[in-house]
Amino acid sequence: MIIEGKKDLVRKQVQFWRQQGERIAFVPTMGNLHEGHLTLVKRAKELGTKVAVSIFVNPMQFNNQQDLDAYPHTLEDDYEKLKEFSVDLVFTPTAQELYPTGSAGITFVETPKLSEMLEGASRPGHFRGVTTIVSKLFHIIQPDVACFGEKDFQQLAIIRKMVTDLDFGIEIVGVPTVRCDNGLALSSRNGYLTEEQRRVAPDLYKILSAMVRKVTQGQRDFATLLQESNTEMRKLGFLPDQIEIRDADTLESCNHETKRMVLLAAAWLGKARLIDNIQINCPYDNEIK
Repeated sequence: MIIEGKKDLVRKQVQFWRQQGERIAFVPTMGNLHEGHLTLVKRAKELGTKVAVSIFVNPMQFNNQQDLDAYPHTLEDDYEKLKEFSVDLVFTPTAQELYPTGSAGITFVETPKLSEMLEGASRPGHFRGVTTIVSKLFHIIQPDVACFGEKDFQQLAIIRKMVTDLDFGIEIVGVPTVRCDNGLALSSRNGYLTEEQRRVAPDLYKILSAMVRKVTQGQRDFATLLQESNTEMRKLGFLPDQIEIRDADTLESCNHETKRMVLLAAAWLGKARLIDNIQINCPYDNEIK
């Protein structure tokens, strides 16, 4: 496994592989790897003959310095996990390597509208940071295919739009959310939960699952359903940030042309901001309120 922090050397390595006819699959991460990340790596190995993983905690996508400073760094442990999966290349740049003049005031990439709604409204500038760093990594790695988790549903939609709009020519593959046995979506931020909060955290998924049952059984008064779910979250100790039912293809409000819906939730539980979603195929013919 090659571990490299210099972008020029990574480019040379990738160029060599490409000359050999290799198909390059890429998984961008911020490290502190868990089973969710490793599932992305497994999928990448199915899609490419060479697998590259990046580990970089991107300062551009953090809304405050404290959150950035608190983000866990577990490089040595991450290396060991990636070795077990025979990853070919791990790109571990510093902020100086990727932002030699600093991240403030640099040229950025942004997807209008999609990056400003939902999660983007709660975290201004976050998705600009995501699309900027992902575009930089795509230019450096030049992958044929890249894997992203469906847990970050809006992020996946934004990356797909960016790749289409800017003609990157990269196949973007979404990988289903990996969960604990109790339903909790795996996330690096779960490490912020106390023992008591870990017992409560799976209820976020249970609330979404209950919403799915009601929608598939014919509930069309989404406003009431969302209000009830919001109230239930608060009773359990969550501080809801958002809970929405949207068209899974556009992230706009559902209408009579909607074929897939996604139920999205984000909520604080102590110091951890948890996000989750469930997608459903649900064409409907009843009035939406």
